[in-house]
Amino acid sequence: MRESPAFRGQFPLSRNTAANTSVMSYKKIPEMRFYTYFTSITIMAAVQIFNRIGQFGLGIALAGGVVNSALYNVDGGHRAVIFDRFAGIKNQVVGEGTHFFIPWVQRPIIFDIRSRPRNVPVITGSKDLQNVNITLRILFRPKPDQLPKIYTILGVDYDERVLPSITTEVLKAVVTHLTFGKEFTQAVELKQVAQQDAERARFLVEKAEQQKQAAVIAAEGDATAAQLLAKSFGDAGEGLVELRRIEAAEDIAYQLSRSRQVSYLPSGQSVLLNLPTQ
Repeated sequence: MRESPAFRGQFPLSRNTAANTSVMSYKKIPEMRFYTYFTSITIMAAVQIFNRIGQFGLGIALAGGVVNSALYNVDGGHRAVIFDRFAGIKNQVVGEGTHFFIPWVQRPIIFDIRSRPRNVPVITGSKDLQNVNITLRILFRPKPDQLPKIYTILGVDYDERVLPSITTEVLKAVVTHLTFGKEFTQAVELKQVAQQDAERARFLVEKAEQQKQAAVIAAEGDATAAQLLAKSFGDAGEGLVELRRIEAAEDIAYQLSRSRQVSYLPSGQSVLLNLPTQ
């Protein structure tokens, strides 16, 4: 294919064009090798830096976990007592804030020292033998300097162990000296009598209801029996009456045979002994 003069004039070519292109390609090869080597070195350095950062972060995380496991908080209105596996309960009471302790060896025990309410119901008797139901409301809180002793003797649930018995004894000591007036005693007696009368009336009503139901059932039974008898008389005639008479005679004979005061003699003989006549 022949080149046009116009194309040749616009883009003049020389014989040295191919040679120059080959020389340029040979010059670019070392530059590319240097660039690849530099890139690989940069990547390796970055990988080493990230590995060091990961190891450093892992060390910080482990150190933070160890430090966090050795810390405990005491909130406001609370106190802590330290239990040591080797020394037991320490006498020192720890205040509010964040504190250190030795894991596994020591254990903090938190107490609430704020005033708390509690209702204690008690049933006791008065001086005139009247039962009194009283509910006592108290406010209690432990003394902070006595917390080690409280935990050693009573434990964390000291309120459940101490308060019911103390309040019961105090209320009994107070109520047993009280006496109620005659009007109150009479009112209590009248109330008891009214309750007994109400119970008796309810019993009578239930008894009457049961008797009524029994009478209705008995009447229904008699009516059913009369219907059956009338039907039997219509079917069997006098034979049924004769059968009932025989059954009644058998029953009478059986009852008389079990009685010791009845004796049987043959017919035609006298009850008296056969004595010789003169």
